[in-house]
Amino acid sequence: MRLSCLFVPIALLAPALAHAGTCEESFTKGGSILSGQKFAASVTLPGLKPASAIGQMRGIVVAKGYDVLAVEPEDGSMLIEQAQTGKARAFPLTITATDDGNVRMEAKLRAGMSAPSEPAKAEMCGMLNQLKTGKAGTAAASAGMTAAGNKAPLEMDALSISHQISKDTQRNAAAIPLRYKDKTFIVSGTVKSIDKMDDAYVVTYDIPEPYNEAIRLPGTAPFKTDIFCRLAKGQSVFALQLKPGKRIKLSGVYANFNPTAHGLLLENCRPVK
Repeated sequence: MRLSCLFVPIALLAPALAHAGTCEESFTKGGSILSGQKFAASVTLPGLKPASAIGQMRGIVVAKGYDVLAVEPEDGSMLIEQAQTGKARAFPLTITATDDGNVRMEAKLRAGMSAPSEPAKAEMCGMLNQLKTGKAGTAAASAGMTAAGNKAPLEMDALSISHQISKDTQRNAAAIPLRYKDKTFIVSGTVKSIDKMDDAYVVTYDIPEPYNEAIRLPGTAPFKTDIFCRLAKGQSVFALQLKPGKRIKLSGVYANFNPTAHGLLLENCRPVK
């Protein structure tokens, strides 16, 4: 699912199951574009236990490209996000399951985002309607708990990523490692410095302080997040040809985040042509 303004309809991708009407009838919408739209939907399958429901839902959402931030099968809860892309902002969805077989999904869009109700209903019910009971559900839950997460790279310029991480820090810095763990970044920008640290070269991107930006958008965090890219082995020739002010585009994997120093470290970085 990619939502810059729309949910991607999945009616053609997943056949409706017997309990589809129940989910669609449960669908509600609320909020506003100014405060953040809200959508909710649920299904009830007698005999479906919370751990099975959450395990199955993890596999379902991972297959659709969502990022899983937290999952508590025994407690019947999970927090996921639509994956951040260069054009679509991430937003959270919570999934809860209870002992009576009820599974509820709630989505809250960020202020300023919008989505039509029908595609939102199709997306949410299309996932909930895949839940199963019995042995099939148990097998799906087991597979879902070990399913590989979203591996799509996040490609943005350094200033945009800095803005995004800074906003993430303002909301909840503790969620950043969960959101970006194992995520590949493709970052374009300008070299501020190139330094040798231990046995690797580290590139620092040149990111202006918010008060020095030529155009500062409303809602921008009052601080910047610096981006450091530790080059992979075998990149010394590339590193020694860099200089401050040079334009670069590097691919690297999330390594660490320091919320106090406001620094994002990527590792195994390589140039992208």
